[in-house]
Amino acid sequence: MGTDAQNLKQEEIIFRSKYPPVQVPDDVTLPEFVLSNVELYQDKVAFVDSVTGKGCTYGEVSRDVKRFSRALRSLGLRKGRVVVVLLPNVPVYATIALGIMAAGGIFSGANPSAHASEIKKQAEAADAKLVVTDGSTYHKVKDLGLPVIIHGEDRVEGTIYWDELLEAADKASADTTDDKVQQTDICALPFSSGLSKGVMLTHRNLVANLCSSLFSVGPELVGQITILGLIPFFHIYGLTGICCATIRNKGKVVVMRRYELRAFLKALITHQVTFAPIVPPIVLGLVKNPIVDEFDLSKLRLRSIMTAAAPLAPEILNEFEKKFPGVEVQEAYGMTEHSCITLTHGDPNKGHGIAKKNSVGFILPNLEVKFVDPESGKSLPKNTPGEICVRSQCVMKGYYKNEHETTLTIDKDGWLHTGDIGYIDDDEDVFIVDRIKELIKYKGFQVAPAELEAILLSHPSVEDAAVVGIPDDEAGEIPAACVVMNNKAKESEEDMMGYVSSNVASYKRVRVLQFVDAIPKSPSGKIMRRLIKENMVKTL
Repeated sequence: MGTDAQNLKQEEIIFRSKYPPVQVPDDVTLPEFVLSNVELYQDKVAFVDSVTGKGCTYGEVSRDVKRFSRALRSLGLRKGRVVVVLLPNVPVYATIALGIMAAGGIFSGANPSAHASEIKKQAEAADAKLVVTDGSTYHKVKDLGLPVIIHGEDRVEGTIYWDELLEAADKASADTTDDKVQQTDICALPFSSGLSKGVMLTHRNLVANLCSSLFSVGPELVGQITILGLIPFFHIYGLTGICCATIRNKGKVVVMRRYELRAFLKALITHQVTFAPIVPPIVLGLVKNPIVDEFDLSKLRLRSIMTAAAPLAPEILNEFEKKFPGVEVQEAYGMTEHSCITLTHGDPNKGHGIAKKNSVGFILPNLEVKFVDPESGKSLPKNTPGEICVRSQCVMKGYYKNEHETTLTIDKDGWLHTGDIGYIDDDEDVFIVDRIKELIKYKGFQVAPAELEAILLSHPSVEDAAVVGIPDDEAGEIPAACVVMNNKAKESEEDMMGYVSSNVASYKRVRVLQFVDAIPKSPSGKIMRRLIKENMVKTL
């Protein structure tokens, strides 16, 4: 190694968790890890439907994971084959996913409201061998040429029924395959960002992530938490952060199929939910929508909400805390390619702190993080924004059949480059500035959409806002905003542009602003910027 290379090695500035490492068990699969000690909780409810109140106990989950796993083997599912699950959030969802993994298969969740052509793309990209869906979504998969398992009451000719399949599994002979599932095997293949890339996650990745993200949850909380299962389970956060984390800690998941504000509040009150992971648009609704006033909020047992997926505007956070005193607002930061990276709240009784407002929290145990100058590749000191890179046992194995994208994302030293710009402060709290891809380059200045959105949202007449960069001959890109005003608003588009201008440096001014009825968002609550960009460019 030459002296230059040595110097570079010495200069690496790497941040680790301020909390001690946690043990990750070897040799257990994800289903074994989360279902350990399940025999002590046989009759406890694990999943319940928020509307019907029907659900399943831990005994049933454990039994049916085994039955479904046996059934899949008897259908001829071999190790390493992909099963696409196309279902809304239902109480049995986790049982299906864990059954696939226990059989050595790979679970790939898909969005049931996606277009048939998008589902086809995912099934083909994943080389799927089998689909699990329900009667109402069957029409989207009937032409894939794959065997289909139907869950629910509906009967569709030429398909396999879930109930009958499990009954047949009871009669099937014991599994004689020697193909033991290893911790290094892939168990999940979620598709990130626009369905183009399948993310290969192993049992080890997900077990390690649960060990890190649950490091602060002590035995006193086991069996005590009721969590809202609203974030789609086809997202890796929905499956691991909600379903698997709760099964591991023997809590209860209140399952919601779709979001509607009244149904949401009713579920929180009826089922005495204590922890609700939600997305920023819902927090916005809780703060700004008059429907909330129809409910007696004193009946809430909610102790904390958690938002991830998109930064929460500081203004909205303050209003939420005024309206829901005593409800802790936690934020987290993660991505499909790694799962959770930072958390804002540990248990103060264990000496685990609470991060500053508007930060995404502290680095989890077992993780290494560095902040890199995107131009020079140099790692940066505290308080200096750079691209967040993370290295740990949770880093995905790679993108499925896409060596090229994998090497662009994970470098030769094992660092996953997130594409997010952020920094770490003197107290080791991490702050996200914005996505590299979403930064607007105005005359060479970098403008973060999230900052301008937060300013717009702080205006009392604004219900929602999105800012994107649109091409401009002179400046390269200009900041453009779509704004949803409330029905009492009197301001003009010019007034709103003036409001932003009076709060920012001149290069950050919004140069184009349009009033719209709604901001298009993905199921996880992320603003669909590309779509907004295309629409704005069309109308100019």
